[in-house]
Amino acid sequence: MHDAELKKLGLKVTAPRLRVLGAIHGSSTRHLSAEDIYRRLMEQGSDVAIGTIYRVLTQLEAAGVLSRSVFEPGKTVFELKEDEHHDHLVCLSCGRVDEFRDDVIEARQEAVAAARGYRLTEHRLALYGTCPGCRPGHAPAAGG
Repeated sequence: MHDAELKKLGLKVTAPRLRVLGAIHGSSTRHLSAEDIYRRLMEQGSDVAIGTIYRVLTQLEAAGVLSRSVFEPGKTVFELKEDEHHDHLVCLSCGRVDEFRDDVIEARQEAVAAARGYRLTEHRLALYGTCPGCRPGHAPAAGG
């Protein structure tokens, strides 16, 4: 995200915002906590305070740039918001998070909501279990 894109979202271009976005864009990990971003910035020699990172993440979420998830109690993670909705599989042993999209599950959620008179505006689904790498005798899945 560049200066012009931040301005288009109505956000003032600041060094902390650019640094936080740079850390997110430059990461091979899609789901980052404020602490993860803080460590990455410290490794790069940036002096952004952890409180500033929390504020920036909240502002970027409110602007629709990031989405927030809580997969583990007490640990909030952020990821870049995409046009395509997806859900998550979370390993309870190692914390691995895999993303997936399933049209049958999406349609079923819509049907459940409609049957109860709801019109969904958003939803989140996280399935919890143990990944192949953490189960004895199972090889990690391809791409995992």
